[in-house]
Amino acid sequence: NSRTVFLLSQLEKINLDSVVGASDNARCVTSKILHLVQSQEKTRKEMTSKGSTGIEVILSTLEVKSFNFCSYGLIAVLHFIIMKCGGRRASVIVTKGGTQILLQLLLSASKDSPPNEELMVLLHTLLAKIGPKDKKIGMKARINGALNISLNLVKQNLHNLRLVLPCLQVLRVYSTNSVNAVSLGKNGVVELLFKIIGPFSKKNTSLMKVALDTLAALLKSKTNARRAVDRGYVQVLLTIYVDWHGHDSRHRYMLIRKGVLQCIKSVTNIKLGRKAFIDANGMKILYNTSQDCLAVRTLDPLVNTSSLIMRKCFPKNRLPLPTIKSAFHFQLPVIPASGPVAQLYNLPPDVDDVVDESDDNDDAETESEIEAENDDDKDQHFKNDDIETDINKLKPRQELGRSIEELKMYEQFFPELSENFQEWDLVSKEPKAFVPDANLSGPIVVPTASEE
Repeated sequence: NSRTVFLLSQLEKINLDSVVGASDNARCVTSKILHLVQSQEKTRKEMTSKGSTGIEVILSTLEVKSFNFCSYGLIAVLHFIIMKCGGRRASVIVTKGGTQILLQLLLSASKDSPPNEELMVLLHTLLAKIGPKDKKIGMKARINGALNISLNLVKQNLHNLRLVLPCLQVLRVYSTNSVNAVSLGKNGVVELLFKIIGPFSKKNTSLMKVALDTLAALLKSKTNARRAVDRGYVQVLLTIYVDWHGHDSRHRYMLIRKGVLQCIKSVTNIKLGRKAFIDANGMKILYNTSQDCLAVRTLDPLVNTSSLIMRKCFPKNRLPLPTIKSAFHFQLPVIPASGPVAQLYNLPPDVDDVVDESDDNDDAETESEIEAENDDDKDQHFKNDDIETDINKLKPRQELGRSIEELKMYEQFFPELSENFQEWDLVSKEPKAFVPDANLSGPIVVPTASEE
């Protein structure tokens, strides 16, 4: 009975009718719905209440290609609802297929030259909000071909903060997928992010924070981490961290400092990253900065992350330690003149004598991740016909612990398990001859094993 329900029913009716003049009616109804959502909290609650079909009607209208002219107004309605009602409605949009519809709109809007900036901002903001609620958003973006749209927008509008910020938020969501992270890294996203992050500055701190979070997610891929090490970005990250640590005396930008540490933590997951961290004097830098943070309790996350990085990168040695690295000196009773033990004792103090083989299978792991992701992509379109349905084949085979020949020795203890039902003479230990009872009349029926 409300005006909102009436307008939604009109919009739904326009979707079903393909008459001349429907475009003007749809534009008029869309503007009225947007005005009510922006001005009345009652309308927002009514559209997001349980049992309401408001979001379904909007999504179905966006899916109709002939009504692209009113897409901006309907996207603005969804954007306003999510921004005002929080993330409660994001999962509803995902369950109704909103992710796929928004990606299709993003793909079609990117074909305009130049693309509508306002529409791109709204679409990326919506995708950034609903992305964490959809576990398959990275795969969907790759299948639809929308993966590089956000990256190209950042490249072309590097100084447009209003557009770059939501684009980076979407890239952060995409980067949680390992295959997407490798693909974006090949297209130069790591180098692009290092153009955004930089020394201490009070301007654009929100963009700095999002860029660091996106970079940390990308560097979890070992391929991107190796690319960052080859270009000397480990030293750059340490320099940025020291600069922010020195200027942030009031600790207002602790999250940015933690973001830099997260990037260092991700890049030191590989052997080359740990070596580059040691060569850049990172151990001393993090130790000194951690000492400065011990007096402030709010900086405990920085100390904890720095400790994890230092423990991971510290050279590993076998006991006993004959060098100054250890507080105790374990002397072997007899040290041979030659051999592997003598070689360990003759190594310089700074040499890591434990072979690190953690990165030897990186390429195989990356290929297996890509194959697994491709299998997930196929599952979206094709049903798996290789599932075994034969119950007999699915039952586990029960194998005897001993052979049949070995088990025959116990046959005399269990005569009831054999098919010979003759009476046994305990004295002669031989079967007795069967003698029928004379008092019995009628035929004698010997029970079979099943009747027994």
